[in-house]
Amino acid sequence: MIKKNDEYRIDLRHQMRGGNGEVQIEHLWKPETELKSKTRLAARLTLQPGVSIGIHPHKEEEEIFYIVSGEGLANDNGKQTKLSAGDTMLTGGGDSHSIICVSTEEPLVIVAVISEY
Repeated sequence: MIKKNDEYRIDLRHQMRGGNGEVQIEHLWKPETELKSKTRLAARLTLQPGVSIGIHPHKEEEEIFYIVSGEGLANDNGKQTKLSAGDTMLTGGGDSHSIICVSTEEPLVIVAVISEY
């Protein structure tokens, strides 16, 4: 199955997980109809400068962040780390994470996948 860039459903989340600003979520594949695995989210997230996703845990699931472009400051279960294009972060097993776009001129673009176990 192929999906073109202009075919994704887009949602805007205000103060996502208690964060700041508005996160744009482009759903790459729909878990309920297109994905057969235990995937809860497969999306491209866009955070403008200063926008964040608040700290939250992942229990009985894992989330992978792949940084496509921009710069972010991640909180990985209490440890602060700057992330940029090509970096990844894995959170699961009850651990928590958050991220903020610290780029001054370009958005932080992340591919995020959440799978349940």
